[in-house]
Amino acid sequence: MKRDDNNPNFQLPDLQAAKLRTRQPGRIVHGVFELPEGCRNLGQNRFYWLRTYGCQANVRDSETLAGMLQDMGFQPAETAEDADVLIFNTCAVRRNAEEHVLGEIGNLKHLKQENPDVIFAIGGCMAQEESVVRELLEKYPQVDLIFGTHNLHRFPELLYHAMLSHEKTVEVYSEEGEVVEDLPVRRTCAYKSFVNIMYGCNKFCTYCIVPYTRGRERSRLEADILAEVEQLKKQGCREVTLLGQNVNAYGKDLDMADGFTHLLEACALTGIERIRFYTSHPRDYSETTIDVMRQYPNIMPALHLPVQSGSDEILRRMARGYTAEHYRQLYDAMKAKIPGLALTTDLIVGFPGETDAQFEETLDLVDYCRFDSAFTFVYSPREGTPAAAMADGVPMHVKQQRLQQLNEKITYWGHANNQKYLGRTLQVLCDGPSRKNADILSGYSEENKLVNFTGAGVPAGTIVPVRITGAKSYTLDGELAAGNCPAAGNRL
Repeated sequence: MKRDDNNPNFQLPDLQAAKLRTRQPGRIVHGVFELPEGCRNLGQNRFYWLRTYGCQANVRDSETLAGMLQDMGFQPAETAEDADVLIFNTCAVRRNAEEHVLGEIGNLKHLKQENPDVIFAIGGCMAQEESVVRELLEKYPQVDLIFGTHNLHRFPELLYHAMLSHEKTVEVYSEEGEVVEDLPVRRTCAYKSFVNIMYGCNKFCTYCIVPYTRGRERSRLEADILAEVEQLKKQGCREVTLLGQNVNAYGKDLDMADGFTHLLEACALTGIERIRFYTSHPRDYSETTIDVMRQYPNIMPALHLPVQSGSDEILRRMARGYTAEHYRQLYDAMKAKIPGLALTTDLIVGFPGETDAQFEETLDLVDYCRFDSAFTFVYSPREGTPAAAMADGVPMHVKQQRLQQLNEKITYWGHANNQKYLGRTLQVLCDGPSRKNADILSGYSEENKLVNFTGAGVPAGTIVPVRITGAKSYTLDGELAAGNCPAAGNRL
């Protein structure tokens, strides 16, 4: 715990405390959340506006925030201008993501000037960074409430204090974290849902801030996860995505052997129609997981497996814990057992000291794995991480050139991979009209391909057969097929 010298009531983030990992088992608590009496009508005739940045974990956290706000009587606002409470659930993976948040907070400052009772609340990973909280306190007086990822369950009490006391409220825990069950939730989609299976990360890759902002790896109980999946199925949900910073580490803290594979199979046996999972780590990925994906047709044949670099030296300095050859072996094993598997990844260029030859090794790996798509980034230093202190003589214009070259190669393989779908009929979970063309429907195939297709009378949430008529680098075009596709069998 760290206190502010100017305001001892503030509980600030502490980077050193956030690094600690003990051998104590993680604490899982049930039934501790109860809306305080004073909070139950706090939102009567009031509206909230919730802005989410970053990964799926933040989207799921925002669903919990929305559930709490709804229980307090708040209603969602159409725009920030219509809201009494503005909540920013933030991301800290890259500095440009932080700058985007700070820019939006600045752009909305006029709302506070026009109505001093409007509450600005900042949560998520940015709130777990010491330097960011200091910046918010010094330069953004419109911010009333700062809370972290570990005290999400205390949001109603913190909001109550900020609204009624008219005092700035800062409470950010820097700890390994616990698992708090039974929190309210307001799902953003009725037919596709995120399900947390674990929180935090113990890997401490040298470039990554997530272990500091999200705490230690801590798994939910399998019974709690399966109960949530079963409930979603009963409510009509057709697809669940199992979430964790490193899902393949699931159960290690619970002394489970091959915990993620066991959980994945148990989820498949619930009979829910589609299962996906994010994110995997090559160090922990098991061939038993490949076997289960192959065995159960309701586990989708799509995998996101971040490699970050194709250079062994860069991987070593990133502390990734594997080599490029190990990744190739995983790729070969997956493709041998699931030939139709769609594989996506993350890649960083311009890591401190990256040479031209090391970058070429990344391009070689991309040519070997022929990824369907990739999230590609120029390295962004995160204050407090080991990589931020590494010497870096690579000019930014060189890093940008490398990123462009990498993206061209990813685009090439994406287009080449998508050609194999031409003439095939894919099962597509319809999301409704395309955002770009209301006359076209869109949705995702089992392979997690975005498919834009023509057809009529297809409600969102329906799985329909679509015949593929066109293939671009990142999307497929198609038309609603007559009849139904045969049921998928084991992926041999």
